[in-house]
Amino acid sequence: MSAGPEPLLSVRDLRVVIGGRHILHGVDLDVPPSGVTALLGRNGAGKTTTVRGVLGLVPRTGSVRLAGEETVTLPTHLLVRRGIGYAPEDRGVFAGLTVAENLRLAERAGAGRPDYPLVHELFPELRARARQPAGTLSGGQQQMVAIGRTLLNGNRLIIADEPTKGLAPKVVTEVARVLERAAQAVPVLLVEQNLAVVRRLATRCVVLADGRTAHTGPAGELLADPAATRALLGVGARAEHGPLGGPDQDQDPGQDRDRDRDHGDRRQHAQDRTRDDDQDPAGRAGLTRGTTVPPRSLDGTGPGTAPAAGEAGR
Repeated sequence: MSAGPEPLLSVRDLRVVIGGRHILHGVDLDVPPSGVTALLGRNGAGKTTTVRGVLGLVPRTGSVRLAGEETVTLPTHLLVRRGIGYAPEDRGVFAGLTVAENLRLAERAGAGRPDYPLVHELFPELRARARQPAGTLSGGQQQMVAIGRTLLNGNRLIIADEPTKGLAPKVVTEVARVLERAAQAVPVLLVEQNLAVVRRLATRCVVLADGRTAHTGPAGELLADPAATRALLGVGARAEHGPLGGPDQDQDPGQDRDRDRDHGDRRQHAQDRTRDDDQDPAGRAGLTRGTTVPPRSLDGTGPGTAPAAGEAGR
């Protein structure tokens, strides 16, 4: 690792074994106290498992230091109380709750007054849709909720896991704009496959390969080297220089269209479920299909249990 300011987050020899399978074999990474650090790698390199390991969402060994404090033995809710905001790959919204209720669940005791003015300034649509069930939102709107929750509590670090995955180009640009502004106030660890987004946002990057750190350095230098980009990420310079919201080469170009079509039909599906539940005693008893029981928030203040966040090894 190169010399520089003392990192806010320092990870050394992070190892994860799940079900007897070794997912991470010793990941090292630093997140400086400012800017965006991109966590890159091919599919299956261990990016999502790395952020879940940092957060204690999977069993881990090694060292995870936050502002100099060793946290590898701490449970997730205590890590969150120390100022980590997390926007998971699957967005983690509660479909049966409204937008306002999803945001309220993220409020953290002892973190001061929630910064709703900032969230609503960046995402005015969330104010307009405050009473709308989150399960009827589009994928882009759900991502707004996920990122908005990380901005409520004045966190010291934001971890965003593939926030632009599957979104339409216009929404990708909007999400990138919000993360860019957030990074002016708080450092961001960004897992991302859209290299145009990485080029716009990231100052540094860490590349994983087969559960290990394969490269660390300035993001601009890596993206300016087509041979290194191809060797480490499996994509060429053409993908990196594509439109900001364009799909990366690992994705089907029709994926965005299919995802948008799926979300466009979501309201109709919700209406169909409502009609079904009128004839379903379980639905009348409050067990409506498609409704998520509110789990415990990551800081341990709500009922239930913490949501799963992404597949291991992604």
